[in-house]
Amino acid sequence: MQILQTVTVKQILTEQTKQALEKKLTEELLQLEKECEQFKFEEKKLLKSHPANAIKQQISKRLANKEEKKKSLEFQLAQLHILPLGSELKEQELTGIVDIKVGDVWDEALLHKTILLKDGKVVDIR
Repeated sequence: MQILQTVTVKQILTEQTKQALEKKLTEELLQLEKECEQFKFEEKKLLKSHPANAIKQQISKRLANKEEKKKSLEFQLAQLHILPLGSELKEQELTGIVDIKVGDVWDEALLHKTILLKDGKVVDIR
């Protein structure tokens, strides 16, 4: 019998992965800042032509969401600078298939596998 299981993929933090993550987070942060500026511009433009309160609330809500995402990214960047090299970072979760047959030992280790990557290469499967 085959069942689906969750496989966690973790990345070992090296100088190379640290730089790549920092670059990715910085690019996402810049993109969010551009989107925030665009929303602010749209808000001013809409309020001049339609001073409706509903439009302002909707744009304010979107802006608040973007600002929250910015804070989250800034926090992640700060944490990245603090983390020592060799730390394991959870990258993603995948779904895999496991063959189960009569006589197998049923335990948590059977259902929770982890793939460990270092600079994009698999170094361990736990």
